[in-house]
Amino acid sequence: MMIVNILDKLIFACAFIISLQLPQLSDHYQQHLAGLYHATKWQVDGYADTAKQYKFSSTQAMINRHLENTEPSVRADAEQKQQTLMLFADLNQGMKLFEQGNLVQKLLYIFSPDRFERLQNTLDNFKLGIPLTTSALLFALILAIILNQLVMLPYTLYVAHRKRNAANAR
Repeated sequence: MMIVNILDKLIFACAFIISLQLPQLSDHYQQHLAGLYHATKWQVDGYADTAKQYKFSSTQAMINRHLENTEPSVRADAEQKQQTLMLFADLNQGMKLFEQGNLVQKLLYIFSPDRFERLQNTLDNFKLGIPLTTSALLFALILAIILNQLVMLPYTLYVAHRKRNAANAR
């Protein structure tokens, strides 16, 4: 029983330390996202200026026209521009979420498999730290309690089952 109590406390401590890092990771990710957003916006604005300069009704109209071009390099360039526009739309969505969303929504966005490379880039520069906001500390505490309960659930159920069997045997 003593070993289980020590294990329980160890699991809680690890879960709490990991949970404390999530708000920090969210802040780092937002900074990375903002940098990527601004760089991509600069490109997209350049596409819009070019489309306007050459009298296209929109950037997409210019890209569509270039996709129909017989020159392979022009089509390839148009495909790259189209991918950049799709990336910009995703980054725009992410920026709105990070401005208005709560921490759980942000974490779901961060840990999306589609964005693994972006997360990896953020983790490359991530430094462990302790958040200084009350909401981040409360989030970490609640998440640690939930994780601890989930990890210890099999043992709790086992003990309850043994007690029930011992009571029925009497």
